[in-house]
Amino acid sequence: MTAINRFLVNQRSILIVFIGVALFASLQSYFGGLKTFVEGGRLYTTYNNYIIFKQSFFHLIHGQDLYAQFVEEQGDLFKYSPTFALLFGLLAVLPDVLGLSLWNILNAAVLFFSVYYLPKIDTRTKGLILVFMLVELLTSVQNEQSNALIAGLLLFTFGFLERGKYWMASLCLVSTIYIKLFGIVGLALYLLYPDKFKLTYTTAFWVIVFTIFPLLVVDTDQFVFLYKSWANLLANDHSISDGLSVIGWLKTWFGWQVNKTYVSVAGAILFCIPLLRIREYGNFHFRILMLASILIWVVIFNHRAESPTFIIAISGVALWYYSQYPEKENYILLVLAFVFTALSPTDVFPPFVRNEWMKPYVVKAVPCILIWGKITYDLLAVKLRPRPAPEKLADQ
Repeated sequence: MTAINRFLVNQRSILIVFIGVALFASLQSYFGGLKTFVEGGRLYTTYNNYIIFKQSFFHLIHGQDLYAQFVEEQGDLFKYSPTFALLFGLLAVLPDVLGLSLWNILNAAVLFFSVYYLPKIDTRTKGLILVFMLVELLTSVQNEQSNALIAGLLLFTFGFLERGKYWMASLCLVSTIYIKLFGIVGLALYLLYPDKFKLTYTTAFWVIVFTIFPLLVVDTDQFVFLYKSWANLLANDHSISDGLSVIGWLKTWFGWQVNKTYVSVAGAILFCIPLLRIREYGNFHFRILMLASILIWVVIFNHRAESPTFIIAISGVALWYYSQYPEKENYILLVLAFVFTALSPTDVFPPFVRNEWMKPYVVKAVPCILIWGKITYDLLAVKLRPRPAPEKLADQ
């Protein structure tokens, strides 16, 4: 066994790398000094996103509007649920360097363990999946984002569904929705499994629990006000940005001034078409490709998608490639995703290339868009083949 293979099958070594990445990013942010988000604007900490999450807890318990501007404290709006603000109190009361580090470690650890919880995938392949995610994981935790946590929870949802553990599956899925609403797309996974009545009432239970959780610290009037304020923020957020998305790609590459709602509806229809193949629901490879489709879809059809969001999409890319037979065209797309999605925001590309080409032309999103199209085609028209055992791959 080569040194690379020994590393890939060594869960402890990969876990150390993941935690190391999280700690490195945390300390880099904590000691990164101050920065501004607009030229000549107010200075904020480098770990501004963590401060937003932290302050949301204190705003909640002090009866303030979570979704108002707090320019003296943070450089952006809080956009998550009131429940997230309350749960974040576990970290908010800690010193910043400790809370920030634990937050990033939580993101990395949930993603790490969720991959190892996936069924019917050998240990070496799980190692490959995790290594492929590393660069995007670093990008996400450098921005103190929750995206790796969301990706991990969606993977756990799949793992629990495969094992018939519906209470845990629905807990993980509902958790993603109360972090970022686009986790709701994961409900499509329920169609692939039996006992939908149990899935319905377990999900309803967790929705009720997560919704009313803030009542532990606020009265009913403030509770209703916060949810109305959150809904208003989300409703008015749609026209602000095109993001690293299908919409941004269509506008910058082809000059199409498309309606965002129409694009989202078209994307939803294309996403749902493979679900018409009900007879394939019993095929594990069909189910895991549907999971990959969900992970990519929620990013590329999100008009607010930013670079740190792509750890979710890259998780889908890794699942798509490493869960099936390694076709040559799939390998080419995988390489494109690694180079232009994972590496495009890094110093591998000179600043003028990133600023003049990568960002304006949403290059980061393009490989994921192509791969999502390939996944949809595969789900509809291709006889899915499992990935051979590692020893058989070595013989090819």
